Amino acid sequence: MIKLGIAVTDIEDWTAKAFIQSAREKGIAPVIIDLRNAEADIGIDKRYKVMQTELTELDAFIVRDMGAGANESTTFRFDLLRQLENSGTNVVNSPEAIQNAANKYYSSYLFSKADIPIPKTKVTQDRNTAIKILKDFQDSIIKPVFGYKGVGISRVKDGKVIKTDGTYDNTGVDELVDSSIRTRGMLFIQKFIENPGRDIRAFIVDGEVVGAIYRTATKGGWLNNLSQGGSAQRCILTPEQEEICIKAAETIGTLFAGVDLIEGKDGTYVLEINATPSGAGIHRSWNINVTDKIINSILKRF
Repeated sequence: MIKLGIAVTDIEDWTAKAFIQSAREKGIAPVIIDLRNAEADIGIDKRYKVMQTELTELDAFIVRDMGAGANESTTFRFDLLRQLENSGTNVVNSPEAIQNAANKYYSSYLFSKADIPIPKTKVTQDRNTAIKILKDFQDSIIKPVFGYKGVGISRVKDGKVIKTDGTYDNTGVDELVDSSIRTRGMLFIQKFIENPGRDIRAFIVDGEVVGAIYRTATKGGWLNNLSQGGSAQRCILTPEQEEICIKAAETIGTLFAGVDLIEGKDGTYVLEINATPSGAGIHRSWNINVTDKIINSILKRF
């Protein structure tokens, strides 16, 4: 029997529970792993374990959630996954793919290199340059390079900071820029794409789009993430959009991914990609269980 590890930090998370249930339905007894409890012994006998589980004994390892933490702890977890991969364990998604996707600057570079359309993007570590970019763009989005669920995203339009609900923030642009440089050391700025008031999350598994949803912000808002109160409706992609999503997942190196698109007047752009995406929105909208498809894809490789 295949020994399948599943990296989980929230046992109540929909996707985590779905992975566990899908594995059991296929006759696999999943081993639940919380990487925050990982330990390593790299002396003469190299051992990597979580609680009583020897990780090198696993045949495959699905990463649903790495867990938050300080820089050194998260680096250790990624290093551990790389060591598992080198030892012959099939790690999905691979640590390289997860890191590529998590880094919005580097993933944007990879997309651009592959001729995948993205919003106009500028990155700077200089305060005055950042203010000039925001003025030139007129309508901009400032994102943390390492962020999730829409947390820490700001919008600046015509010299004013706009809250996610569409109202103006009392924070001045200079203050926002100073704060961002002070806390992050840089600004990752993208030109805001005028859109129909929604974005698209497409779920890709093994080179195939298995489902897509529109994500619409609350009335008056501009941030569409479901975790920020957005709503989901079924979406059927155009052939061009499907091609973009498949190419984006391939470029990052993922077996499965959530690709976020925005529809502008000049075409469709990739906003970002998630290599540890939730399958809850696709399931609620389409009754598609992506975890079942992911495990099937892993089993095909044995």
